[in-house]
Amino acid sequence: GILSMFACQAGAKHVYAIDCSSILEQAKEIVKLNGFSKQITLIQSKVEDIDKLMLAIGENDDDKEEVKYVDIIISEWMGYFLLYESMLDTVLYARDRWLHPTKGILLPDKARMYICGMEDAHMKRERLDFWQDVYGFDMAPLRKVAIQEPVVDVVEANRIVTDSVLILELDIATCTRKDLTFDSKFSLVVQRNDFIHAFCVYFECAFSAGPLQHPVGFSTAPFCPYTHWKQTLLYIQDLSSSDDSLTVCTQEKIEGRIACAPNSNNRRDLDIQLEILKVQGRYCNVSNHKMSYRLR
Repeated sequence: GILSMFACQAGAKHVYAIDCSSILEQAKEIVKLNGFSKQITLIQSKVEDIDKLMLAIGENDDDKEEVKYVDIIISEWMGYFLLYESMLDTVLYARDRWLHPTKGILLPDKARMYICGMEDAHMKRERLDFWQDVYGFDMAPLRKVAIQEPVVDVVEANRIVTDSVLILELDIATCTRKDLTFDSKFSLVVQRNDFIHAFCVYFECAFSAGPLQHPVGFSTAPFCPYTHWKQTLLYIQDLSSSDDSLTVCTQEKIEGRIACAPNSNNRRDLDIQLEILKVQGRYCNVSNHKMSYRLR
């Protein structure tokens, strides 16, 4: 509801607000309360189930005409790890179905994902290693399950040990569902002598399309102000070191590969494959070490 009212404030002639949840009932009251009933049409449905967009052209309920195109699509589709819950699929469907082919604008219109290495010994012990001694009982099999689940949490900037590199870039105006499944190699450069316990993934979005006077954007990086998306942590699994960490020194390189695809049984979940292709350093030598995760 609030994005729709912002759009009206910005000068939108008419807004179609679509949501399949029951919150739309309260949204209708809010829209009416704020005087936007004639400017906003609220539709409770999945976008994919809508046959036509209709616009009232008279006082009677039957006086309507079909709207073939819309000029702008605004959606807060971003999930954890950018792609979690596959909400971008719906935006792409709406784009292909209704957005004007020559002057249509999508907001946000650009998205990028980055990866970096991080030290996290303290939290790793709290989250994972305690399974090895739970009130005196060894529950290590549960640790093997837990470490395959990415952790969404706030990462302090001083935990980052490497530079950050791009692993995915999306132009929302032209990308397809196939582009949301990606496989990317990366090379990280270590910034200080330290240990790496996990890889940290974050994203940024840009609002740069159309005649915007001041293009804007935001980042979910550890170095930027907090967002509810936080960061996504992929803890290193099954290394020969006692704490599953990489011991690294300044300017050493970590060659890796990360792949992501919707889960075959539930597209809202993500299957993530991470591989340390090569680390050849003073204290650490690792090659072709594969790890699997599922974000759900």
